[in-house]
Amino acid sequence: MNTISQKLIKKYNVPAPRYTSYPTVPLWSDDLNERGWVSLVKKAYEDFGDKEGVTLYLHLPYCESLCTYCGCNKRITKNHAVETPYITAIMNEWDVYLKIFEGKPKLAGIHLGGGTPTFFSPDSLQEMLSFIIDSSEVMPDAEFSFEGHPNNTTRGHLQTLFDLGFRRVSYGIQDFNLDVQKAIHRIQPFERVKEATDVAREIGYESVNFDLIYGLPHQTIETISETFEKVAELKPDRIAFYSYAHLPAAFPAQKSFEQYLPKESEKRVLYERGKEILSKMGYMEVGMDHFSLINDPLYLAKLNKTLHRNFMGYTTSPSKILIGLGNSSISDVYYGYAQNTKEVDLYKEQISLGHFAISKGHIMSKEDIKTRNLILQLICNQEAQWDFCYYSLLGKNNWDKLKIFKEEGLLEFDATGIKIKAKGLPFIRNICMVFDLRMQAKESEKFGFSKSI
Repeated sequence: MNTISQKLIKKYNVPAPRYTSYPTVPLWSDDLNERGWVSLVKKAYEDFGDKEGVTLYLHLPYCESLCTYCGCNKRITKNHAVETPYITAIMNEWDVYLKIFEGKPKLAGIHLGGGTPTFFSPDSLQEMLSFIIDSSEVMPDAEFSFEGHPNNTTRGHLQTLFDLGFRRVSYGIQDFNLDVQKAIHRIQPFERVKEATDVAREIGYESVNFDLIYGLPHQTIETISETFEKVAELKPDRIAFYSYAHLPAAFPAQKSFEQYLPKESEKRVLYERGKEILSKMGYMEVGMDHFSLINDPLYLAKLNKTLHRNFMGYTTSPSKILIGLGNSSISDVYYGYAQNTKEVDLYKEQISLGHFAISKGHIMSKEDIKTRNLILQLICNQEAQWDFCYYSLLGKNNWDKLKIFKEEGLLEFDATGIKIKAKGLPFIRNICMVFDLRMQAKESEKFGFSKSI
């Protein structure tokens, strides 16, 4: 098993963005008004909509119980009467966007996230999605996917979504060890996960993804190995092996298991062990914490340097227009970003009045676009070309940081570009921070980023 210098881990394990956007969300402002947002959406749709289409992210925030590790925006309830008012708001919000598009937009993809999308009944999901699909022109290569909780994703959910065009499902597994599951309040037996996986494949789903997390309470080399032995039995097409983000100030439930978390010196070893097992199982490393089988479109996009990354993670979709529907959802329309209010009731109220429910956003400058493209290349391809004259604006301090990374064997660079070495991949978030001029004017700790390693 490859090991990383503990000295480097200690040095670089600092709060850092995951760079699903640039600038990162905490740096956005609350002065983006509705008129400004409409202008950005129109411009992006005029420039990219016809060729690349529009991708939708639908945030469905409800869960029946709290998973104590979770850092997502969620609402805990067993009252399913919340379904109808919420999907009505989603449809009304989409209707506001349809007025901007002035016709049926080309639909490149849909992703359902949460929360727990399968908290909603198959009938509720069908009503909401049928409205969206019927009002759009679905592109031939459109990709529809959803996140499912193995405990409540039924055959009815899988069949209904399949009939609507969904071909990818992602199950939140996290870990198969019972002690870990008890600590994070997410008990889901292997047999239930196997059933959910088998039914999806029986129905015809082309891709099954598992989300796993390292750094959880009670995890050890032995428990990680046991988890991956079970994963090997089910052979998902893609695996996301995320670093647990411990942010108890923002998510107080995480305090319940603090004393059982692996030490920082142990955490990366868990990842390296998982990575080693995945390699033996035939999985290829795609990007930060992501793996897929060698014939998966995600890995092929990696080889072809067409891989993309946005708020939904790594994707093969080239669409520059991502519209987020639902509370807390984020939209990325190339020329700017917007995030909806996190409060469900306020979101529904604003939408019911025919308005957007934007709480913050950012309008991209030319420099922002250049920097985003460079960071995106690093995150997806581990290399990037640059305009040396432009990046001379980084300043001596940042060039000195790059030189130190180079001396440590983490990367190489010259007047034409930069390439991250294999040794540097665990520190890619730290490397990207060198180019984050907007954040450098602030203190990264104040924004509540998780640690980078």
